[in-house]
Amino acid sequence: MNLRLIGISAGVLIILSLPLAGAIAGPDFAGQDDGKGGGLLSSLGLADPAGGSRTPAPGAPSARQAGPPPQAGPRQPGPSEQPRTDSRCGPELSSPQGVEAQTCILAGEGRTWGRSYYRNTSGRALDAVLTVMGPAGRTVQIRCAVGAGDEPGLCETPREDSAGAPDAYSAVAEFAVPDDEGRLLLRSGSNSPAPADG
Repeated sequence: MNLRLIGISAGVLIILSLPLAGAIAGPDFAGQDDGKGGGLLSSLGLADPAGGSRTPAPGAPSARQAGPPPQAGPRQPGPSEQPRTDSRCGPELSSPQGVEAQTCILAGEGRTWGRSYYRNTSGRALDAVLTVMGPAGRTVQIRCAVGAGDEPGLCETPREDSAGAPDAYSAVAEFAVPDDEGRLLLRSGSNSPAPADG
């Protein structure tokens, strides 16, 4: 047999056995020894007498420099409870031009706002105007740009202090072509009647 081939094979076996030896020996936490002569690095002669590694990774701090990890503050048990939001939505509507929308009134934590969920498969960018009408003639309006992609999106008004019960509010979203004199493609309301079958 070739002695060179035997030497290479023995070297490969030693290298392949290192992860197994590390798993059997257990981790050497922060270079601390267990009273039995040190961890895996010490047994291979790769640690200095002070317990640190002779070959640290480039740019990696040693165990003596690192210190304890920073504390992020007291941990909360479990996820925080989300505030309750009530919603009143009209039906999902669609236009022959490829716009789908559903408009809702939402209320929670003493505030009321409007939201319209939409999907635009028309192949062109659109403008959406969402209007919320409340008691005593209160009105909030916002304009949203609706991209040409067919990904679902939403348009939402700011949250205003409630001035009455949620059923005293209504919302309407209008989707129009901006460069065609505002040609209306779809109007969706929180109080819209459901489309008739037929």
